[in-house]
Amino acid sequence: MSVKVNGLVKIYGTQHAVDNVTFEAKKSEVLGFLGPNGAGKTTTMKIITGYIPQTAGNAEVCGFDVTANPMEARKRVGYLPEHNPLYKEMYVREYLEFTAGLHKVAQPRKRVDLMIERTGLTSHRQKQIGQLSKGYRQRVGLAQAMLHDPEVLILDEPTSGLDPNQIVEIRQLIKDLGREKTVILSTHILTEVEAVCDRAVIINRGQLVANAPIAELKDRFTGQNIITAEFKGKTDARALQAIRHVQQVKAIDQHRWQLFASAEHDIRAEVFQFAVQNGLTLLELHKEVSSVEDVFQQLTKTQDA
Repeated sequence: MSVKVNGLVKIYGTQHAVDNVTFEAKKSEVLGFLGPNGAGKTTTMKIITGYIPQTAGNAEVCGFDVTANPMEARKRVGYLPEHNPLYKEMYVREYLEFTAGLHKVAQPRKRVDLMIERTGLTSHRQKQIGQLSKGYRQRVGLAQAMLHDPEVLILDEPTSGLDPNQIVEIRQLIKDLGREKTVILSTHILTEVEAVCDRAVIINRGQLVANAPIAELKDRFTGQNIITAEFKGKTDARALQAIRHVQQVKAIDQHRWQLFASAEHDIRAEVFQFAVQNGLTLLELHKEVSSVEDVFQQLTKTQDA
């Protein structure tokens, strides 16, 4: 595993900011790290990157304990924090070359050129960072995080401040990076998680509430199968209710219906047979799929309650 977190605890006074959190992030995986504001996400990421110490538990990066071997662990991590700290009086290329020097990067000019190209900074490389928009400052932060070619990338709100076209470009870059590195991505844009991540970890009030692949996460917390069907011709709730495994029927309009069944029963085949047997033309038949946002709200609201 590239990142292992085991029984992690962080206490401030009497507040458990992180409370016994355990998870792993594998190589060639983009892990979505999710939670409401104040859930403990940023605290966990700061512990993994060695910015702050934990109260209990341990974290490892590429086999190096972040407390026992902090320098070895840090060498293998690229970190883009939510509030991106930059030297605004420096020029983009100057700043990246300075950062490359700190990391003792081999062939620094070549590496800086590559990062400028990959993050779309070519036309801004001679500008002062303080003159850049928030979106381009975010790109500079992403470039510095990748500069020393780390095995692990930890990105806290990496698309914050980007316009829609820039978001698409950076998402694709993150997906590409995820093929060769371990990427831990924290974001409040939950559609981004579905678009980019392989797996998600959700924490709430410092505690782990979910840890699963995206598809499994959505299926596990749906609780039931919901089928939408549209017929050319009239039918009624009583007839639909008689379909095998149907538990509940809801009319959307005169021809469209929602049919509810338990999570283990996909009733689309039964609905198709119903249409055939009753001489009805089936215009629409699809299974409603929960989004990551639905699961997130369900888990965090339940915990809050």
